[in-house]
Amino acid sequence: MYVLAITPSVADYDKWKTGYDAMPPTVAGAKFARVNRNVDDSNRVAVVSGFESLETLNAFVGDARLKDAMQEAGVIGEPRIEIFEEVEVI
Repeated sequence: MYVLAITPSVADYDKWKTGYDAMPPTVAGAKFARVNRNVDDSNRVAVVSGFESLETLNAFVGDARLKDAMQEAGVIGEPRIEIFEEVEVI
């Protein structure tokens, strides 16, 4: 399993969430997607999702529609994007 973590700052959480709901990672093949909000700043979010293959994950991250959707949803600046390989589940 490959885990994708995207942590953007957004102008307005509710507007961002509407945009996210239109293109969550699961539409691109993610097995799960979790939305988290920072406890001190509700306009700072972290989306964590899991993909079976690195190719599918990279295709989602590289999809121009994702970048457009994030801009339209009010993402401020460049979001932090990190990719992890899951090594243990307890």
